[in-house]
Amino acid sequence: MLVLPLFAVLSFAGGDWPQWRGPHRDGALTSFVAPKSWPETLKRKWTLTVGEGHSSPVFASGKIFVFTRQQSDEVLTCVDPELGKVSWRVAYPAPYKVNPAADSHGAGPKSTPVVYQGRVFTLGIGGVLSSFDAATGKAGWRKNFAGEFRETSPWYGTATSPVVDGGLVIAHVGGHDDGALMAFDAATGTVKWKWKGDGPGYASPIVVELAGKRQVVTETQQNIVGVAAATGELLWKIPFTTEFTQNAVTPLPYGDMLIFSGLSNGTRAVRASAKDGKWSTETVWHNKEMSMYMNSPVIAGDRVCGFTHRNKGQVFCLDARTGSTLLTGSPRQGDNAALIAAGDLLFVLKDDGQLLVASPTGTTFAPIRSYTVAESPTWAHPLILPGGLVIKDATTLALWEFN
Repeated sequence: MLVLPLFAVLSFAGGDWPQWRGPHRDGALTSFVAPKSWPETLKRKWTLTVGEGHSSPVFASGKIFVFTRQQSDEVLTCVDPELGKVSWRVAYPAPYKVNPAADSHGAGPKSTPVVYQGRVFTLGIGGVLSSFDAATGKAGWRKNFAGEFRETSPWYGTATSPVVDGGLVIAHVGGHDDGALMAFDAATGTVKWKWKGDGPGYASPIVVELAGKRQVVTETQQNIVGVAAATGELLWKIPFTTEFTQNAVTPLPYGDMLIFSGLSNGTRAVRASAKDGKWSTETVWHNKEMSMYMNSPVIAGDRVCGFTHRNKGQVFCLDARTGSTLLTGSPRQGDNAALIAAGDLLFVLKDDGQLLVASPTGTTFAPIRSYTVAESPTWAHPLILPGGLVIKDATTLALWEFN
């Protein structure tokens, strides 16, 4: 009989991180307990080759799920976090030709799975939406949208991650100038509603309640929209475009406001409200200096913290109430970074495999520790578990222990 160390058993008894940017899709890990002192180096417990892609690993019901590419297949792998062993693996053919402008990012996938009521839902780089049994990997329903739209993915490949709300799997599918934000019954795949007002962007939708109305909010190809979560009715729309059509930042709620950003568009807070059944939006503040490109921000206290493409890559924090710049880090930090707000700390995983642990307070960005956690590019978000973190690099998955 295999007897596991007590640390291994306890380490994975924490809450789930079942989708893009965590339980609430905001990059916040409120239950995190930091070690009494940060070690000089982290200990790598295990490494597993899983395949290529920028899709982020997720954690639910004691298992890690990671979505990757192996040759011409897209692969969903279930991993035991205590042992670093594959519990099951399922693959399907998914040939894909990369746009030369996105060649350095590979053939995906880029979209992060979502785990809901014993099912795992994935959205491939070519726009294939699939359902799998989380316990066994058995395939359920699948949608490929061939023939429904001129293209089944936008110019640089599908990157938006699906969300589940009220038993509906919601994803923006289709391609450039021809797509739909659609909701599918999670159990059967039956289409419940669709909004065809714009093609998909590269941002991921969130579900929030504003002015008493539950709604899906996302950056589409040329707009920011809010649609009714139950019906798909368009409630409000803000024209929003970026250079080379690259709307990629996931919206972030703060109080009754929504925070948006985009390439060379600054960062802004918007309030959506309804009067006599008619919706309107107002810009509360707009910081024109701090723009985000592929990074999505987090809330740390009353600060919006993100990573700007300006100055060749730089961490920053804004006052979430006014938009004023409170903190900027050193320039030339790289093309991108994934941020997680964990308790009173900020984790910053740069695309060069460097992990920074820092406090988001004060007026300077001074990391408490810096760790090398990969020797190849790290575009996927880290997965933080009690006692350690899971890193997906170019082709492997690794668990690094804090203690």
